[in-house]
Amino acid sequence: MKQTALIPVLLGATFAAQGATMTPQPDPENPNGFIVERAEVNAAAAAQTSNPMYATWSKALETQPNAIVDAIDEGLASNPINVKRLERVFSRQDWDFLTQMAAPEYTYTRFLQAIGKFPAFCGDYTDGRDADAICKKSIITAFAHFSQETGGHIAVDNTWDNPLGLEEWQQALVHVREMGWSEGQEGYTTGCGQNDWQNKRWPCVAGEGYFGRGAKQLSYHFNYGAFSEVMFDGNANKLLGEPGLVADSWLNLASAIWFFLTPQAPKPAMLHVIDRTWVPSQREKDAGIGYGFGTTINIINGGIECGEQNKDKGQPVNRIRYWEGLAKHYDIPIEADEVNTCWQQLPFGSLNLQGATDVLYTNWDGNWKYFADRPGGYSFECELVGFQTAYSALVEGDYEKCVTNFYGSHAGWPEVRVVDKIDDGDTGGGTNPPAENAWDAAKVYNTGDQVVVNGVTYEAKYWNQGVNPETSGEYGAWKVVSGTPPTPTPEPTPDPEPTPDPEPTPDPTPTPDPEPTPDPGNSTWDANKVYLAGDQVVVGGVTYKAKYWTQGDNPASGAQWGPWQQL
Repeated sequence: MKQTALIPVLLGATFAAQGATMTPQPDPENPNGFIVERAEVNAAAAAQTSNPMYATWSKALETQPNAIVDAIDEGLASNPINVKRLERVFSRQDWDFLTQMAAPEYTYTRFLQAIGKFPAFCGDYTDGRDADAICKKSIITAFAHFSQETGGHIAVDNTWDNPLGLEEWQQALVHVREMGWSEGQEGYTTGCGQNDWQNKRWPCVAGEGYFGRGAKQLSYHFNYGAFSEVMFDGNANKLLGEPGLVADSWLNLASAIWFFLTPQAPKPAMLHVIDRTWVPSQREKDAGIGYGFGTTINIINGGIECGEQNKDKGQPVNRIRYWEGLAKHYDIPIEADEVNTCWQQLPFGSLNLQGATDVLYTNWDGNWKYFADRPGGYSFECELVGFQTAYSALVEGDYEKCVTNFYGSHAGWPEVRVVDKIDDGDTGGGTNPPAENAWDAAKVYNTGDQVVVNGVTYEAKYWNQGVNPETSGEYGAWKVVSGTPPTPTPEPTPDPEPTPDPEPTPDPTPTPDPEPTPDPGNSTWDANKVYLAGDQVVVGGVTYKAKYWTQGDNPASGAQWGPWQQL
Protein backbone atom coordinates (compact mmCIF):
# COMPACT_ATOMS: atom_id res chain seq x y z
CA MET A 1 0.00 0.00 0.00
CA LYS A 2 1.46 3.36 -1.05
CA GLN A 3 1.67 6.42 1.18
CA THR A 4 1.37 9.67 -0.71
CA ALA A 5 3.57 12.50 0.50
CA LEU A 6 1.76 15.81 0.22
CA ILE A 7 4.91 17.83 -0.09
CA PRO A 8 5.87 18.07 -3.69
CA VAL A 9 9.05 19.18 -5.41
CA LEU A 10 8.32 21.50 -8.34
CA LEU A 11 10.25 24.13 -10.21
CA GLY A 12 9.23 27.04 -12.34
CA ALA A 13 8.93 30.78 -12.63
CA THR A 14 6.89 33.17 -10.52
CA PHE A 15 3.71 34.45 -12.10
CA ALA A 16 3.21 37.88 -10.56
CA ALA A 17 5.71 40.67 -10.81
CA GLN A 18 7.10 42.40 -7.79
CA GLY A 19 4.88 45.41 -7.33
CA ALA A 20 5.70 46.96 -3.96
CA THR A 21 8.61 48.94 -2.56
CA MET A 22 10.30 48.01 0.70
CA THR A 23 12.15 50.67 2.70
CA PRO A 24 13.89 48.84 5.55
CA GLN A 25 15.50 50.88 8.30
CA PRO A 26 18.08 49.94 10.96
CA ASP A 27 16.43 48.41 14.03
CA PRO A 28 16.97 50.61 17.12
CA GLU A 29 16.52 47.49 19.29
CA ASN A 30 19.00 45.33 17.36
CA PRO A 31 22.31 46.70 16.05
CA ASN A 32 22.44 43.88 13.49
CA GLY A 33 18.81 44.05 12.41
CA PHE A 34 16.29 46.04 10.40
CA ILE A 35 12.64 47.03 10.67
CA VAL A 36 10.01 47.25 7.92
CA GLU A 37 6.47 48.55 8.08
CA ARG A 38 3.62 46.04 8.11
CA ALA A 39 1.78 47.99 5.43
CA GLU A 40 4.74 47.51 3.06
CA VAL A 41 4.86 43.81 3.89
CA ASN A 42 1.14 43.38 3.21
CA ALA A 43 1.38 45.36 -0.03
CA ALA A 44 4.26 43.21 -1.25
CA ALA A 45 2.24 40.05 -0.60
CA ALA A 46 -0.91 41.44 -2.22
CA ALA A 47 1.01 42.50 -5.34
CA GLN A 48 2.05 38.90 -5.97
CA THR A 49 -1.27 37.22 -5.16
CA SER A 50 -3.63 39.49 -7.10
CA ASN A 51 -4.70 36.70 -9.45
CA PRO A 52 -8.28 35.69 -8.47
CA MET A 53 -7.21 32.05 -8.23
CA TYR A 54 -5.43 32.76 -4.94
CA ALA A 55 -8.72 33.85 -3.39
CA THR A 56 -10.40 30.74 -4.83
CA TRP A 57 -7.73 28.46 -3.35
CA SER A 58 -7.97 30.15 0.04
CA LYS A 59 -11.77 29.97 -0.02
CA ALA A 60 -11.63 26.23 -0.73
CA LEU A 61 -9.49 25.69 2.36
CA GLU A 62 -11.76 27.57 4.75
CA THR A 63 -12.99 25.38 7.62
CA GLN A 64 -15.85 25.20 10.11
CA PRO A 65 -15.07 25.25 13.86
CA ASN A 66 -14.74 21.78 15.33
CA ALA A 67 -17.66 22.49 17.68
CA ILE A 68 -19.94 22.68 14.62
CA VAL A 69 -18.36 19.58 13.07
CA ASP A 70 -18.78 17.53 16.24
CA ALA A 71 -22.52 18.34 16.24
CA ILE A 72 -23.10 17.00 12.70
CA ASP A 73 -25.12 13.81 12.45
CA GLU A 74 -27.26 12.09 9.87
CA GLY A 75 -30.51 13.87 8.97
CA LEU A 76 -30.19 16.86 11.32
CA ALA A 77 -31.84 20.13 10.27
CA SER A 78 -28.86 21.93 11.81
CA ASN A 79 -26.34 20.29 9.45
CA PRO A 80 -24.38 22.71 7.24
CA ILE A 81 -25.65 23.27 3.70
CA ASN A 82 -22.91 21.22 2.04
CA VAL A 83 -23.61 18.28 4.36
CA LYS A 84 -27.30 18.37 3.45
CA ARG A 85 -26.33 18.27 -0.23
CA LEU A 86 -24.06 15.28 0.45
CA GLU A 87 -26.90 13.43 2.17
CA ARG A 88 -29.14 14.19 -0.81
CA VAL A 89 -26.79 12.90 -3.53
CA PHE A 90 -24.98 10.17 -1.53
CA SER A 91 -27.22 8.55 1.05
CA ARG A 92 -26.43 6.13 3.83
CA GLN A 93 -27.53 3.35 1.46
CA ASP A 94 -24.88 4.46 -1.01
CA TRP A 95 -22.29 4.53 1.77
CA ASP A 96 -23.25 1.04 2.95
CA PHE A 97 -23.13 -0.28 -0.62
CA LEU A 98 -19.50 0.85 -1.03
CA THR A 99 -18.19 0.04 2.46
CA GLN A 100 -19.27 -3.54 3.15
CA MET A 101 -15.60 -4.46 3.73
CA ALA A 102 -14.64 -1.19 5.43
CA ALA A 103 -12.93 -0.94 8.81
CA PRO A 104 -15.38 0.03 11.61
CA GLU A 105 -13.51 3.29 12.21
CA TYR A 106 -15.00 4.61 8.95
CA THR A 107 -18.66 5.56 9.39
CA TYR A 108 -21.21 7.55 7.44
CA THR A 109 -21.50 10.08 10.27
CA ARG A 110 -17.75 10.62 10.24
CA PHE A 111 -17.92 11.07 6.47
CA LEU A 112 -20.57 13.78 6.98
CA GLN A 113 -18.35 15.43 9.59
CA ALA A 114 -15.29 15.32 7.35
CA ILE A 115 -17.25 17.03 4.56
CA GLY A 116 -18.79 19.47 7.04
CA LYS A 117 -15.34 20.67 8.08
CA PHE A 118 -14.78 22.03 4.55
CA PRO A 119 -17.74 24.08 3.21
CA ALA A 120 -16.23 24.12 -0.33
CA PHE A 121 -16.65 20.36 -0.74
CA CYS A 122 -20.19 19.86 -2.09
CA GLY A 123 -20.56 23.63 -1.77
CA ASP A 124 -22.70 26.08 -3.75
CA TYR A 125 -21.91 27.71 -7.09
CA THR A 126 -23.34 31.04 -8.19
CA ASP A 127 -22.37 30.87 -11.86
CA GLY A 128 -24.79 28.24 -13.11
CA ARG A 129 -22.68 25.14 -12.48
CA ASP A 130 -24.61 22.11 -11.18
CA ALA A 131 -23.53 21.86 -7.55
CA ASP A 132 -25.31 18.52 -7.00
CA ALA A 133 -23.60 16.92 -10.01
CA ILE A 134 -20.18 18.25 -8.98
CA CYS A 135 -20.72 16.99 -5.43
CA LYS A 136 -21.63 13.49 -6.63
CA LYS A 137 -18.71 13.35 -9.07
CA SER A 138 -16.31 14.52 -6.33
CA ILE A 139 -17.47 11.76 -3.97
CA ILE A 140 -17.19 9.04 -6.62
CA THR A 141 -13.71 10.30 -7.60
CA ALA A 142 -12.65 10.13 -3.96
CA PHE A 143 -14.00 6.57 -3.60
CA ALA A 144 -12.13 5.43 -6.70
CA HIS A 145 -8.90 6.53 -5.03
CA PHE A 146 -9.98 5.11 -1.65
CA SER A 147 -10.44 1.76 -3.37
CA GLN A 148 -6.81 1.87 -4.51
CA GLU A 149 -5.23 3.39 -1.40
CA THR A 150 -7.07 1.41 1.30
CA GLY A 151 -9.13 -1.16 -0.61
CA GLY A 152 -9.38 -4.92 -0.33
CA HIS A 153 -8.31 -5.68 -3.93
CA ILE A 154 -10.01 -9.09 -3.83
CA ALA A 155 -11.24 -10.58 -7.08
CA VAL A 156 -15.01 -10.85 -7.41
CA ASP A 157 -14.76 -14.61 -8.08
CA ASN A 158 -12.63 -15.29 -4.97
CA THR A 159 -15.51 -16.68 -2.94
CA TRP A 160 -13.30 -17.65 -0.01
CA ASP A 161 -12.12 -14.10 0.75
CA ASN A 162 -15.02 -12.32 -0.95
CA PRO A 163 -18.13 -14.36 -0.15
CA LEU A 164 -20.44 -11.46 -1.02
CA GLY A 165 -19.00 -11.27 -4.53
CA LEU A 166 -18.24 -7.55 -4.19
CA GLU A 167 -16.66 -5.70 -7.09
CA GLU A 168 -13.23 -4.30 -6.25
CA TRP A 169 -14.64 -0.78 -6.50
CA GLN A 170 -16.98 -1.77 -3.63
CA GLN A 171 -14.04 -2.61 -1.39
CA ALA A 172 -12.88 0.83 -0.24
CA LEU A 173 -11.64 1.81 3.23
CA VAL A 174 -10.58 -1.67 4.40
CA HIS A 175 -7.44 -0.33 6.10
CA VAL A 176 -7.33 2.46 8.65
CA ARG A 177 -3.61 2.04 9.35
CA GLU A 178 -0.82 1.06 7.02
CA MET A 179 -0.46 -2.72 6.94
CA GLY A 180 2.17 -3.94 9.40
CA TRP A 181 1.97 -0.89 11.68
CA SER A 182 0.11 -0.26 14.91
CA GLU A 183 -0.09 2.49 17.52
CA GLY A 184 2.96 2.66 19.76
CA GLN A 185 5.39 1.95 16.95
CA GLU A 186 7.79 4.60 15.70
CA GLY A 187 7.86 4.77 11.94
CA TYR A 188 8.15 7.14 8.99
CA THR A 189 10.35 9.44 11.04
CA THR A 190 12.62 10.38 8.13
CA GLY A 191 14.03 13.84 8.81
CA CYS A 192 12.82 13.99 12.41
CA GLY A 193 15.18 15.75 14.81
CA GLN A 194 17.13 17.64 12.17
CA ASN A 195 17.92 21.31 12.67
CA ASP A 196 15.87 22.54 9.76
CA TRP A 197 12.72 24.54 9.11
CA GLN A 198 10.52 21.46 8.79
CA ASN A 199 11.35 20.41 12.33
CA LYS A 200 10.97 23.95 13.64
CA ARG A 201 7.50 24.20 12.14
CA TRP A 202 6.43 20.57 12.56
CA PRO A 203 8.57 19.01 15.33
CA CYS A 204 8.35 15.25 15.73
CA VAL A 205 7.35 13.85 19.10
CA ALA A 206 9.55 11.11 20.53
CA GLY A 207 7.93 7.70 20.49
CA GLU A 208 5.28 8.58 17.89
CA GLY A 209 5.04 7.04 14.45
CA TYR A 210 4.00 8.95 11.34
CA PHE A 211 3.12 5.93 9.19
CA GLY A 212 0.08 5.88 6.91
CA ARG A 213 -3.30 6.42 8.55
CA GLY A 214 -6.78 7.18 7.30
CA ALA A 215 -8.47 7.03 3.92
CA LYS A 216 -5.57 8.78 2.19
CA GLN A 217 -2.85 7.12 4.30
CA LEU A 218 -1.41 10.39 5.62
CA SER A 219 2.33 9.89 6.21
CA TYR A 220 5.41 11.75 7.55
CA HIS A 221 5.59 14.42 10.23
CA PHE A 222 5.45 17.38 7.85
CA ASN A 223 2.07 16.19 6.56
CA TYR A 224 0.69 15.46 10.03
CA GLY A 225 1.82 18.91 11.16
CA ALA A 226 0.37 20.73 8.16
CA PHE A 227 -2.94 18.85 8.46
CA SER A 228 -3.05 19.54 12.19
CA GLU A 229 -2.69 23.27 11.57
CA VAL A 230 -5.80 23.21 9.38
CA MET A 231 -7.82 21.05 11.76
CA PHE A 232 -6.85 22.78 15.01
CA ASP A 233 -6.59 26.51 14.30
CA GLY A 234 -2.90 26.57 13.47
CA ASN A 235 -1.81 24.11 16.17
CA ALA A 236 0.65 21.74 14.47
CA ASN A 237 1.49 19.93 17.69
CA LYS A 238 -1.96 18.41 18.23
CA LEU A 239 -1.59 15.63 15.65
CA LEU A 240 2.19 15.44 15.93
CA GLY A 241 1.59 14.38 19.52
CA GLU A 242 -1.59 12.36 18.83
CA PRO A 243 -1.24 10.97 15.30
CA GLY A 244 -3.58 8.10 16.16
CA LEU A 245 -6.51 10.52 15.83
CA VAL A 246 -6.04 10.34 12.07
CA ALA A 247 -7.10 6.69 12.33
CA ASP A 248 -9.63 6.67 15.16
CA SER A 249 -11.76 9.79 14.66
CA TRP A 250 -13.53 11.66 11.81
CA LEU A 251 -10.05 12.90 10.86
CA ASN A 252 -9.51 9.55 9.11
CA LEU A 253 -11.77 10.85 6.32
CA ALA A 254 -11.10 14.58 6.76
CA SER A 255 -7.43 14.02 5.91
CA ALA A 256 -8.50 12.78 2.46
CA ILE A 257 -10.88 15.71 1.93
CA TRP A 258 -8.09 18.13 2.90
CA PHE A 259 -5.85 16.56 0.27
CA PHE A 260 -8.71 16.76 -2.25
CA LEU A 261 -9.00 20.54 -1.70
CA THR A 262 -5.32 21.49 -1.35
CA PRO A 263 -3.41 22.69 -4.42
CA GLN A 264 0.24 21.71 -4.64
CA ALA A 265 0.86 24.42 -7.20
CA PRO A 266 1.31 24.18 -10.05
CA LYS A 267 -0.69 21.02 -9.36
CA PRO A 268 -4.30 22.16 -8.97
CA ALA A 269 -6.66 21.01 -6.25
CA MET A 270 -8.52 17.88 -7.33
CA LEU A 271 -11.84 19.65 -6.76
CA HIS A 272 -10.89 22.35 -9.24
CA VAL A 273 -10.10 19.75 -11.91
CA ILE A 274 -13.57 18.26 -11.41
CA ASP A 275 -15.53 21.53 -11.25
CA ARG A 276 -13.30 23.13 -13.94
CA THR A 277 -12.32 26.12 -11.87
CA TRP A 278 -8.77 25.21 -12.89
CA VAL A 279 -7.65 26.13 -16.40
CA PRO A 280 -4.55 24.18 -17.55
CA SER A 281 -1.57 26.25 -18.65
CA GLN A 282 -0.12 25.88 -22.12
CA ARG A 283 2.84 23.88 -20.78
CA GLU A 284 0.41 21.50 -19.07
CA LYS A 285 -1.62 21.12 -22.26
CA ASP A 286 1.57 20.42 -24.19
CA ALA A 287 2.35 17.72 -21.60
CA GLY A 288 -1.03 16.06 -22.20
CA ILE A 289 -2.54 17.31 -18.93
CA GLY A 290 -6.16 18.43 -19.06
CA TYR A 291 -9.52 17.57 -17.55
CA GLY A 292 -10.57 14.12 -16.42
CA PHE A 293 -9.90 11.42 -13.84
CA GLY A 294 -6.40 10.84 -15.25
CA THR A 295 -5.25 14.24 -13.99
CA THR A 296 -6.38 13.38 -10.47
CA ILE A 297 -4.04 10.36 -10.66
CA ASN A 298 -1.24 12.71 -11.73
CA ILE A 299 -1.97 14.98 -8.76
CA ILE A 300 -1.84 12.08 -6.31
CA ASN A 301 1.06 10.02 -7.62
CA GLY A 302 2.08 11.15 -11.10
CA GLY A 303 5.78 10.50 -10.64
CA ILE A 304 5.12 6.78 -10.18
CA GLU A 305 1.87 6.12 -12.05
CA CYS A 306 1.78 8.47 -15.07
CA GLY A 307 3.71 8.50 -18.32
CA GLU A 308 4.01 6.02 -21.18
CA GLN A 309 6.26 3.70 -19.13
CA ASN A 310 3.44 3.22 -16.58
CA LYS A 311 0.66 2.49 -19.06
CA ASP A 312 0.21 -1.10 -17.86
CA LYS A 313 1.31 -0.60 -14.24
CA GLY A 314 -0.97 -2.09 -11.61
CA GLN A 315 -1.70 1.01 -9.53
CA PRO A 316 -3.00 3.32 -12.28
CA VAL A 317 -4.74 0.44 -14.05
CA ASN A 318 -6.57 -0.35 -10.80
CA ARG A 319 -7.56 3.27 -10.20
CA ILE A 320 -8.98 3.57 -13.71
CA ARG A 321 -10.93 0.30 -13.38
CA TYR A 322 -12.39 1.45 -10.08
CA TRP A 323 -13.29 4.88 -11.45
CA GLU A 324 -14.95 3.43 -14.55
CA GLY A 325 -16.90 0.89 -12.49
CA LEU A 326 -18.12 3.51 -10.05
CA ALA A 327 -18.87 6.08 -12.76
CA LYS A 328 -20.97 3.55 -14.65
CA HIS A 329 -22.88 2.45 -11.55
CA TYR A 330 -23.62 6.03 -10.45
CA ASP A 331 -24.25 7.41 -13.96
CA ILE A 332 -21.44 9.96 -13.79
CA PRO A 333 -21.22 11.64 -17.21
CA ILE A 334 -17.78 11.82 -18.83
CA GLU A 335 -17.29 14.99 -20.88
CA ALA A 336 -15.83 14.79 -24.39
CA ASP A 337 -12.56 16.46 -23.32
CA GLU A 338 -12.07 14.31 -20.20
CA VAL A 339 -9.54 11.48 -20.17
CA ASN A 340 -9.59 8.70 -17.57
CA THR A 341 -5.92 7.74 -18.00
CA CYS A 342 -2.63 9.55 -17.38
CA TRP A 343 -0.15 7.38 -19.27
CA GLN A 344 -0.24 10.00 -22.02
CA GLN A 345 0.67 12.74 -19.50
CA LEU A 346 4.03 13.87 -18.21
CA PRO A 347 4.09 13.79 -14.40
CA PHE A 348 3.66 17.28 -12.94
CA GLY A 349 7.07 16.99 -11.30
CA SER A 350 8.74 16.43 -14.68
CA LEU A 351 7.39 19.58 -16.32
CA ASN A 352 9.94 22.23 -17.27
CA LEU A 353 8.11 25.39 -16.25
CA GLN A 354 11.12 27.69 -16.35
CA GLY A 355 9.96 30.96 -17.87
CA ALA A 356 6.27 30.03 -17.97
CA THR A 357 4.04 33.05 -17.45
CA ASP A 358 0.70 31.28 -16.98
CA VAL A 359 1.59 29.19 -13.93
CA LEU A 360 0.71 30.09 -10.35
CA TYR A 361 2.65 29.00 -7.26
CA THR A 362 1.62 28.86 -3.61
CA ASN A 363 4.85 28.89 -1.57
CA TRP A 364 6.92 31.84 -0.33
CA ASP A 365 10.71 31.92 -0.26
CA GLY A 366 13.21 34.71 0.25
CA ASN A 367 13.75 36.85 -2.84
CA TRP A 368 17.50 36.67 -3.36
CA LYS A 369 17.69 39.19 -6.20
CA TYR A 370 20.08 42.08 -5.67
CA PHE A 371 18.67 45.54 -4.82
CA ALA A 372 21.37 48.23 -4.90
CA ASP A 373 19.24 50.71 -2.95
CA ARG A 374 18.61 48.42 0.02
CA PRO A 375 20.86 47.42 2.91
CA GLY A 376 23.35 44.77 1.91
CA GLY A 377 21.67 44.48 -1.47
CA TYR A 378 18.93 42.31 0.06
CA SER A 379 15.37 42.61 -1.20
CA PHE A 380 13.83 42.10 2.29
CA GLU A 381 10.89 40.59 0.36
CA CYS A 382 9.71 37.09 -0.40
CA GLU A 383 8.59 35.70 -3.76
CA LEU A 384 6.38 32.90 -4.99
CA VAL A 385 8.27 29.75 -5.90
CA GLY A 386 7.41 26.32 -7.26
CA PHE A 387 9.03 24.20 -4.57
CA GLN A 388 8.05 23.40 -1.00
CA THR A 389 9.04 25.97 1.63
CA ALA A 390 8.14 26.85 5.20
CA TYR A 391 5.58 29.44 4.15
CA SER A 392 2.34 29.21 2.15
CA ALA A 393 0.64 31.97 0.19
CA LEU A 394 -2.67 30.42 1.25
CA VAL A 395 -1.99 30.75 4.99
CA GLU A 396 -2.70 34.13 6.53
CA GLY A 397 0.38 35.63 8.14
CA ASP A 398 2.87 33.36 6.39
CA TYR A 399 4.24 36.13 4.16
CA GLU A 400 5.24 38.16 7.21
CA LYS A 401 6.80 35.04 8.71
CA CYS A 402 8.76 34.57 5.49
CA VAL A 403 10.02 38.17 5.54
CA THR A 404 11.15 37.77 9.16
CA ASN A 405 12.59 34.29 8.45
CA PHE A 406 10.45 32.95 11.27
CA TYR A 407 11.55 29.32 10.88
CA GLY A 408 15.16 30.09 9.95
CA SER A 409 14.72 28.69 6.47
CA HIS A 410 16.67 31.40 4.61
CA ALA A 411 20.37 30.93 5.35
CA GLY A 412 22.11 34.31 5.45
CA TRP A 413 18.88 36.33 5.49
CA PRO A 414 19.05 39.69 7.35
CA GLU A 415 17.45 39.99 10.78
CA VAL A 416 14.07 41.63 10.12
CA ARG A 417 11.35 42.83 12.48
CA VAL A 418 7.94 44.00 11.23
CA VAL A 419 6.43 47.07 12.94
CA ASP A 420 3.15 48.89 12.46
CA LYS A 421 4.82 52.25 11.83
CA ILE A 422 8.37 53.52 11.50
CA ASP A 423 8.64 56.87 13.24
CA ASP A 424 11.41 59.38 12.59
CA GLY A 425 13.10 58.33 15.78
CA ASP A 426 13.00 54.62 14.97
CA THR A 427 15.72 54.52 12.35
CA GLY A 428 18.41 53.81 14.90
CA GLY A 429 20.92 56.18 13.35
CA GLY A 430 22.88 53.39 11.70
CA THR A 431 24.16 53.17 8.15
CA ASN A 432 23.42 50.53 5.60
CA PRO A 433 25.97 47.74 5.55
CA PRO A 434 28.06 47.56 2.38
CA ALA A 435 26.76 45.55 -0.55
CA GLU A 436 30.21 44.05 -1.28
CA ASN A 437 30.77 40.37 -0.67
CA ALA A 438 27.00 39.73 -0.79
CA TRP A 439 27.72 36.35 -2.43
CA ASP A 440 27.27 33.46 0.01
CA ALA A 441 28.72 30.04 -0.81
CA ALA A 442 25.91 28.33 1.12
CA LYS A 443 23.10 30.14 -0.70
CA VAL A 444 21.19 28.83 -3.72
CA TYR A 445 21.11 31.26 -6.65
CA ASN A 446 18.61 31.12 -9.49
CA THR A 447 18.76 32.49 -13.03
CA GLY A 448 18.96 36.30 -12.96
CA ASP A 449 20.08 36.64 -9.33
CA GLN A 450 22.84 39.23 -8.86
CA VAL A 451 25.64 39.49 -6.33
CA VAL A 452 28.53 41.88 -5.73
CA VAL A 453 32.04 40.65 -5.04
CA ASN A 454 34.90 43.14 -4.64
CA GLY A 455 32.98 45.88 -6.40
CA VAL A 456 31.99 43.73 -9.39
CA THR A 457 28.36 42.79 -10.04
CA TYR A 458 27.71 39.28 -11.34
CA GLU A 459 24.46 37.70 -12.57
CA ALA A 460 23.60 34.00 -12.35
CA LYS A 461 23.16 32.36 -15.75
CA TYR A 462 21.43 29.34 -14.20
CA TRP A 463 20.82 27.61 -10.88
CA ASN A 464 23.99 27.25 -8.85
CA GLN A 465 25.30 26.93 -5.33
CA GLY A 466 28.84 27.31 -4.03
CA VAL A 467 30.22 28.59 -7.36
CA ASN A 468 32.43 31.63 -6.71
CA PRO A 469 31.58 34.33 -9.29
CA GLU A 470 35.21 35.47 -9.43
CA THR A 471 36.46 32.04 -10.45
CA SER A 472 33.50 30.62 -12.40
CA GLY A 473 35.09 31.48 -15.75
CA GLU A 474 33.68 32.60 -19.08
CA TYR A 475 31.54 29.48 -19.47
CA GLY A 476 30.64 29.14 -15.79
CA ALA A 477 27.51 29.91 -13.79
CA TRP A 478 28.07 33.69 -13.58
CA LYS A 479 28.44 36.60 -16.00
CA VAL A 480 29.78 40.09 -15.28
CA VAL A 481 27.10 42.81 -15.30
CA SER A 482 29.18 45.78 -14.21
CA GLY A 483 32.67 46.47 -12.95
CA THR A 484 35.96 44.93 -13.90
CA PRO A 485 36.87 41.59 -12.39
CA PRO A 486 40.45 41.23 -11.18
CA THR A 487 42.98 39.66 -13.51
CA PRO A 488 44.02 36.37 -11.99
CA THR A 489 47.68 36.11 -11.11
CA PRO A 490 49.13 32.81 -12.28
CA GLU A 491 50.51 30.59 -9.59
CA PRO A 492 54.30 30.25 -9.82
CA THR A 493 55.52 26.82 -10.82
CA PRO A 494 57.26 25.36 -7.79
CA ASP A 495 60.76 23.94 -8.07
CA PRO A 496 60.60 20.20 -8.42
CA GLU A 497 61.33 18.26 -5.29
CA PRO A 498 64.54 16.23 -5.38
CA THR A 499 64.03 12.55 -6.02
CA PRO A 500 64.47 10.75 -2.72
CA ASP A 501 66.81 7.81 -2.31
CA PRO A 502 64.67 4.78 -3.12
CA GLU A 503 66.24 2.79 -0.32
CA PRO A 504 64.94 2.15 2.21
CA THR A 505 61.24 2.51 1.39
CA PRO A 506 59.09 3.19 4.46
CA ASP A 507 55.84 1.30 4.93
CA PRO A 508 53.11 3.34 3.26
CA THR A 509 50.14 4.60 5.22
CA PRO A 510 47.30 2.19 4.57
CA THR A 511 44.81 3.54 2.05
CA PRO A 512 41.14 2.67 2.62
CA ASP A 513 39.60 0.47 0.01
CA PRO A 514 37.67 2.61 -2.47
CA GLU A 515 33.91 2.37 -2.61
CA PRO A 516 32.96 -0.24 -5.23
CA THR A 517 31.90 1.16 -8.57
CA PRO A 518 28.21 0.34 -9.10
CA ASP A 519 27.30 -2.01 -11.89
CA PRO A 520 26.38 0.33 -14.77
CA GLY A 521 23.39 -1.82 -15.51
CA ASN A 522 21.94 -1.48 -12.01
CA SER A 523 20.07 1.39 -10.38
CA THR A 524 20.02 2.34 -6.72
CA TRP A 525 17.17 4.80 -7.31
CA ASP A 526 13.78 3.69 -6.00
CA ALA A 527 10.72 5.47 -7.38
CA ASN A 528 8.82 4.79 -4.14
CA LYS A 529 11.49 6.19 -1.82
CA VAL A 530 11.69 9.72 -0.44
CA TYR A 531 15.07 11.40 -1.03
CA LEU A 532 16.29 14.46 0.84
CA ALA A 533 18.79 17.12 -0.20
CA GLY A 534 22.27 15.58 -0.51
CA ASP A 535 21.11 11.98 -0.99
CA GLN A 536 22.91 10.21 -3.84
CA VAL A 537 21.75 7.46 -6.20
CA VAL A 538 23.17 5.68 -9.22
CA VAL A 539 21.21 5.16 -12.45
CA GLY A 540 22.87 3.47 -15.42
CA GLY A 541 26.30 3.91 -13.88
CA VAL A 542 25.82 7.68 -13.40
CA THR A 543 25.71 9.21 -9.91
CA TYR A 544 23.11 11.87 -9.11
CA LYS A 545 22.65 14.02 -5.98
CA ALA A 546 19.26 15.31 -4.77
CA LYS A 547 19.03 19.11 -4.59
CA TYR A 548 16.00 18.95 -2.31
CA TRP A 549 13.09 16.66 -1.25
CA THR A 550 11.93 14.42 -4.09
CA GLN A 551 9.95 11.25 -4.71
CA GLY A 552 9.24 9.51 -8.00
CA ASP A 553 11.31 11.88 -10.18
CA ASN A 554 13.70 9.79 -12.30
CA PRO A 555 17.24 11.24 -12.04
CA ALA A 556 17.98 10.09 -15.60
CA SER A 557 15.08 12.07 -17.09
CA GLY A 558 17.48 14.89 -17.90
CA ALA A 559 15.15 17.64 -16.69
CA GLN A 560 17.37 20.73 -16.52
CA TRP A 561 15.45 22.25 -13.62
CA GLY A 562 14.58 19.01 -11.90
CA PRO A 563 15.48 17.90 -8.37
CA TRP A 564 18.59 15.89 -9.36
CA GLN A 565 22.13 17.06 -10.12
CA GLN A 566 24.45 14.79 -12.10
CA LEU A 567 27.82 14.38 -10.38
